[in-house]
Amino acid sequence: MTHAFHHECHDDAGQAQILDLDAEVLAAHLTEITAWLPLHTPPRQIVDLGSGTGAGTFALLDRFPEAHVTAVDSSTGHLQRLREKAYARGETERIRTVQANLDEADWPDLGTPDLVWASASMHHLAQPEQVLRAVHELLPEGGMFAVVELAGFPRFLPENAPDDRPGLEERCHAAGDRVHAEHLPHRGADWGPMLTAAGFTVEGERQVDINIDGAGDQAVGAYAHASLQRIRHKVADALAAEDLAALDRLIDTGSPHSILHRSDLTVRTRRTVWAARRSTRRVDAPRPHPPTR
Repeated sequence: MTHAFHHECHDDAGQAQILDLDAEVLAAHLTEITAWLPLHTPPRQIVDLGSGTGAGTFALLDRFPEAHVTAVDSSTGHLQRLREKAYARGETERIRTVQANLDEADWPDLGTPDLVWASASMHHLAQPEQVLRAVHELLPEGGMFAVVELAGFPRFLPENAPDDRPGLEERCHAAGDRVHAEHLPHRGADWGPMLTAAGFTVEGERQVDINIDGAGDQAVGAYAHASLQRIRHKVADALAAEDLAALDRLIDTGSPHSILHRSDLTVRTRRTVWAARRSTRRVDAPRPHPPTR
């Protein structure tokens, strides 16, 4: 195993842990979003683009008991985890997994879905306009594309925490935003105009503000710990030495200052969802080859 491959696998596993915790902690809000979608009829075939470990996939299966989902992700590790969950839930027959890089022009066969769902995945794409047009080609007339995006990593600590470095979390997020501005320029984008440019009619947009009391909730503590670990990996070089030391104390599970020992955690974040329907008007911009059917 090369070092690069080992690092990729380790990063994949760390991200999978956060995705699983995100699904557990924010389950009620995800259910709220799926219930809000302005669908004319319950979808029977759904494609989950950038499915990760399956938060959206299983929320959609719960919401639409007659549906089947094709879960698409570039990570074989995430898809393996999703299949394990499907097996544990007894739902392997309702799920198909497809490993694919969505930035490539030629997609594998994804069938003919009534609904395409993309949650916290569009901002990772290098060519989102191309993907939006490909989804437009994939959907039948009247089909719906639901795009859910997050404002960034959730906040967990009070503003005056920790005692030795008040405001530490906000400074970490500010450093992370500077890093992401270069590598993920579409994070926090307004997807409405881009959906319209790709030929969709945006039928609804909604912001979901999340504020969850994490007192005594082990899942929230684990979510906060995993999130701060990942942030540290991204911003270590951009933090002052005192901030980095304080952050290390928070994520050190053996430290009395560990975030796992705090009783004042909350989960504060925002999700925005756009519901767009495939329209029949032509789009002047060139389109990629549609997926092979």
